[in-house]
Amino acid sequence: MLRAGIVGLPNVGKSTLFNALTASYQAESANYPFCTIEPNSGIVKVPDKRLSVLEKLVKPQNVLPAAFEFVDIAGLVRGASKGEGLGNQFLAHIREVDAIVHVVRCFDDENITHVDGPVDPVRDVETIHIELAMADAGSIDKRVDRLHKQVKQGDKRAQLEVQMYGKIRPMLDNVEAIDLKMFSDEELRVLPQLQLLSSKPMLYAANVKEEELADPSNNKHVQKLRELAAKENRPVVIISAQIEAELAALTPEERESYLQSLGVADSGVNSLIRGAFDLLGLKTYFTAGEKEVRAWPFPGGFTSPQCAGIIHTDFEKGFIRAEVIGYDDYITSGSEKGAKDKGLMRLEGKEYLMKDGDIVHFRFNV
Repeated sequence: MLRAGIVGLPNVGKSTLFNALTASYQAESANYPFCTIEPNSGIVKVPDKRLSVLEKLVKPQNVLPAAFEFVDIAGLVRGASKGEGLGNQFLAHIREVDAIVHVVRCFDDENITHVDGPVDPVRDVETIHIELAMADAGSIDKRVDRLHKQVKQGDKRAQLEVQMYGKIRPMLDNVEAIDLKMFSDEELRVLPQLQLLSSKPMLYAANVKEEELADPSNNKHVQKLRELAAKENRPVVIISAQIEAELAALTPEERESYLQSLGVADSGVNSLIRGAFDLLGLKTYFTAGEKEVRAWPFPGGFTSPQCAGIIHTDFEKGFIRAEVIGYDDYITSGSEKGAKDKGLMRLEGKEYLMKDGDIVHFRFNV
């Protein structure tokens, strides 16, 4: 299961947000640095309106949404790459996740301590970027020293890595986002294996006050963060961690009423979960039957046998074909039978690349 890590400076609302995301209260949240030491993790369900539509049509016994894991990582501070604030330990935790949700404080409150003084989202973002870049630079220098011997022996993989590090190192020195466009297809396949912190996909979660949630455009901190994110080509999601924590304790009906009173159409947590899901490069296919309607997350670019293997390895080993109906075709037809009668069910083989929203039956024989 893919994992998104929640990072940021201390006291920006990471643990409060994590609690809201996972609707649990296992992560300690307090007004002092490093109240989270060991990373907490929790499974989150991906909100998807298509599931509700399918449920009404199919009327299954159970409905299971797609899910992935969030990890709450302790706050980083300036000097983390040199061990400050248990930095080496926290950087190691970031290395283990697949994508980063960077929580940035975008509200002023003299009662909540900021480790670097006045609130400045650009400075805070740069602090994290610098620490990730410095940690990566140190790792690269050590790795390249070991690779030179293998390069002399004609090791092609070692040559490829050294070539990639040569492209990456100048960007780390300038604390720039790693530009994926400069890599070949082969290098892009290798890049995740290098486990570089700076190459992980990232989005910003701008944590604002309750009264700013409905219209954050007047928040000067949000404006600065959005300008920076646009330059880096990274998404920004607006949330109020405190409000989300309160919403998590309410019933769905109470939650909807509360959001309406705030002038907000949807929960920030829902937007953040969907944003992280996209950041991880995940898409969704569905299985739909009387017993169960289920959403299955899969990495974009997966073939039908690979997607079958997500359900069970035997499905991939003995794959015969996939019976596929597009989501829109299924809904307009009103049922699987209706889609079949209209000739909208397709038989796809091993080379088929699954599409987001496909409703599928896998045929296999083991």
